Amino acid sequence: MKLAILGGSFNPVHLGHLFLADTALTSLNYDRVVVIPAYRSPFKLSSQGIGSTANDRIMMLLAAVSGDARMTVDDCEIKREGVSYTVDTLEYIIERYQPDGKPGLLIGDDLAMDFPRWRNSDRILELADIIIAHRNNSRHVDYPFPHSFIDNEIMNISSHAIRIKIKEGKDWRSLVPAAVRTIIEDKKLYGMSSGADDYSLTRQLSGENTAHKPFDWDEDSTLAVIQRVEAAARETLGAERFIHSRNTAIQAYDLCLRFGLNPQAGYLAGIAHDLAKQLDNKTQIKLAKSDGKGISDLEKDKPNLLHGRVAAVLLKEHFNIHNKDVLEAVAAHTSGRENMGPLAKVIYIADKTEISRNIDSSLRKICCEEDLDTILYAVLKKTVNKLKSRDLNLSADTMRLLEIMKEKGN
Repeated sequence: MKLAILGGSFNPVHLGHLFLADTALTSLNYDRVVVIPAYRSPFKLSSQGIGSTANDRIMMLLAAVSGDARMTVDDCEIKREGVSYTVDTLEYIIERYQPDGKPGLLIGDDLAMDFPRWRNSDRILELADIIIAHRNNSRHVDYPFPHSFIDNEIMNISSHAIRIKIKEGKDWRSLVPAAVRTIIEDKKLYGMSSGADDYSLTRQLSGENTAHKPFDWDEDSTLAVIQRVEAAARETLGAERFIHSRNTAIQAYDLCLRFGLNPQAGYLAGIAHDLAKQLDNKTQIKLAKSDGKGISDLEKDKPNLLHGRVAAVLLKEHFNIHNKDVLEAVAAHTSGRENMGPLAKVIYIADKTEISRNIDSSLRKICCEEDLDTILYAVLKKTVNKLKSRDLNLSADTMRLLEIMKEKGN
């Protein structure tokens, strides 16, 4: 996969950032842009963190790219903390993502002149192709290092200007994606004195029915449903769990493309699979009973094992999604089950192999090269061995599925 990397403070993310990423995808033929928010940028030490936390910034980024599998958000610099240096991030991204060829590193012309003074700039040139975007100057300047230009339009938008507009009560809402606006208003970021009425999507899951017309697969309604489900997951889950869910959705999207399945179905099931993960045990049991499948002794002892089934119930009851493949994939992702359909296999695999998971290189290779059943068997074996090593009980569904896959000759 051909990757481009876009880093920055994103305080807040705005339409100019997204426009640049989209231009890289369309005009330079990258497959995916990895967006990386800095914990502390060496270029903006004085303004970093003004009006928002690192968690606020990453949640706004995740909201901004909702439903777009071409863009992924990586929190490696947030987790690393301290001042973020590009060379360290590049080495991490290349090792983790294994891109085809050098990744493209997108930098603005406001930073390009100082590039030779960046930490280990020679090493950066070995690792990545430098792509310079127009921020202040529409001309192509002859910089003293290998580079190319992206012919993007200059958009007169900056995070600094947006923060000032918010603080001073001036117009700013048209400069950021709608979902980002909602977060800024709800959390009263950047000195905002008033905003939209608070409205928690968590309350949707606890009582209010958000269903609209029955879900189908036409392009417009699919994206709308995905974005509603994604917003609910983002509101309900913590940042780390939501990043896992979005990575699972993107991994599922890629696997579906590879194996001839509907990639939007994969993304939807992936983003929804942990929708019920944060619910308390009593609620998990209550909602799981409504699917009519009974509750095993292991599930009674460990109710969180029910979160896949509960998420499927929420999809039906709160989002009016009745697609059997999606519901099966969400419900079965925890333990697997006999006679799983192709989409359910994809979600089981994606949940356990998405990019932030620490899996060994041999399993990563199998995931990239083998057929769906071979991948499923390898992931199942790895999962079972891991659970056994921790002396954890295994569900009958998991063990039966492992036996079936073994009998099929994998």
